[in-house]
Amino acid sequence: MNHFYIITNGHKDCRLEKTRDIRRYLESRNKKCTIQVKEPGKEQGYTDAAQIPEDVDCILVLGGDGTLLQAARDIIKRDIPLLGINLGTLGYLAEIDEAGLEAAMDQLLDGEYEVEQRMMLTGRIVRGSIHQKKHRESGLPEYGIENSYALNDIVITRSGSLQIIRFRICVNGQFLNEYHADGVIVATPTGSTGYNLSAGGPIVEPKAELILVTPISPHTLNTRSIILAPEDKIEIEIGEGRGETVQQVEVNFDGSHNVMLYTGDKVEIERAETTTGIVKLNKASFLEVLHKKLSV
Repeated sequence: MNHFYIITNGHKDCRLEKTRDIRRYLESRNKKCTIQVKEPGKEQGYTDAAQIPEDVDCILVLGGDGTLLQAARDIIKRDIPLLGINLGTLGYLAEIDEAGLEAAMDQLLDGEYEVEQRMMLTGRIVRGSIHQKKHRESGLPEYGIENSYALNDIVITRSGSLQIIRFRICVNGQFLNEYHADGVIVATPTGSTGYNLSAGGPIVEPKAELILVTPISPHTLNTRSIILAPEDKIEIEIGEGRGETVQQVEVNFDGSHNVMLYTGDKVEIERAETTTGIVKLNKASFLEVLHKKLSV
């Protein structure tokens, strides 16, 4: 690796001290380094993939898991591996901590690493008649489909008042189940240690290939997570509320890109065609790392 691109979360390295330290280190080893700082107050889409030089070999992401997740979505069209450097508290994706930064950089430049290819999800939002009507009444242009990607998860949750949401779920065109819950999480193996874990879902080896569907606070006692094949296509439709009222929820992709949904709207989720390369320096097994994180 000869050319490194650094994406820094300016909130966590506000004076860019760590960023400049890394650049000085890389340049001292005769490596090229380009820096891009996340704009203050901009929570999504802060990396323009078209501006990343063609000869970049690796992207160093300084911040936390959230910064790395956003970077993965921003550069999805570029086949460049990411290495996360954790400047926050608890990180699963950003495996390098500040204390071990110099040793980690030595290891990276000595070629002692591997790149894990992690599967991603793509979500397509298909608007129903109620949403189209709202747009016509407000004078806004009508639109039918929105797409986005996620490395961790796609989450649909209630918006506004405390209400039980009715979700109708189909897999490969076949009805699977109807949930009455606060929300639904559709996660990758990488995202199994995120919101999915907090909601009681299973932990999965991140290199595995499968899709997890986990309800959030389901209003039944026998509802569990469902594990699907990576090639399965999931459709989640927002149902009507009590008294045939219109339900309003929101869907977010890796916790950042939020889109409002209404009764009749659908989210079609499947495996993305591309993957994200994550640079791994830690030779400890997934279970060893998990034990350490959960013991904090």
